[in-house]
Amino acid sequence: MSNTDQNPELERNKAVALRFKKSQGTKDMPQVEKEVLAPNYNRIRGGNFHLAANARDQDWPHPGMYLRTAFPDRVDIIEHVVAEGDTVGLLFRLNATHQGNLFGIPPTGRKIDVYEIALLRIVNGQMVEGWFMMDEAELLRQLGARMPVRTDRRIIAPPVPELGESAEAHLQRPLDAHKAILARSRTTASAPAADRAPDFARKREAFQHLHDWGVARGKGGETLRSALAERRDPIDRFVADGDEAWMRFYLHGAHEGMLYGLPPTGKRIGVPAVDVSRFAGGKWKESWCFGDELGLLLQLGKPNLLLES
Repeated sequence: MSNTDQNPELERNKAVALRFKKSQGTKDMPQVEKEVLAPNYNRIRGGNFHLAANARDQDWPHPGMYLRTAFPDRVDIIEHVVAEGDTVGLLFRLNATHQGNLFGIPPTGRKIDVYEIALLRIVNGQMVEGWFMMDEAELLRQLGARMPVRTDRRIIAPPVPELGESAEAHLQRPLDAHKAILARSRTTASAPAADRAPDFARKREAFQHLHDWGVARGKGGETLRSALAERRDPIDRFVADGDEAWMRFYLHGAHEGMLYGLPPTGKRIGVPAVDVSRFAGGKWKESWCFGDELGLLLQLGKPNLLLES
């Protein structure tokens, strides 16, 4: 049974989030935004966070609202919707053809199919906060495009955020079973095998494209877990809904070991990731994780790594 089977307010919150998403690019969008966006709506992070930051102060054409100039035939396919408290999570795929300038990338005519995830706060039927993360690393790879070069030649890497609350700290207070399992997976020790179902499946690594890049070069054992010193994965949000639970955490550490063939840089990294997990019979059944790979690559000074042969 999902949360929304017991609480009609959660069902309303889901409906608000979906109405906002599905109105984008339609004639109804201005009116829907007027109704569902609170006057103090705070868009904390946009989906194309890094491409937009790299384009700032450059005289490049604007990609349009919700990228509809760059991708005029954009269609978003909703895959998961969860809600708890005032938070709604959306996981969707962006399908489109690249027909206009995208933050300095000229039209390629290529088709794209990339994931984006959103965590939205909805209060009294209106969105007060939006946090989005698109798979920008995969977007560039599918376009066959390198990060556009700025006139000042700078690489705009995201700042490393301050450490938040550790998984261990979360486990010191009451958590429902699903959240506790996810929190234990982010402790310095390995998650207990007893948390997992016998057929547990890891459907997606947090940094899947970088992992695949390393495996293709025979370096699949040089993972983030072994390459990062002082690693911590602070957690800042859970959303539990029925047999599904999401956890947003931040990968923190210093790059002091070999990482899929990349020599140590000594640089500190800190980027967000969201674990979308499913449970059955009180056991962890599936984990599908989605991290900010382009942010990680920018912090390592290698934004175009996935395009290297």
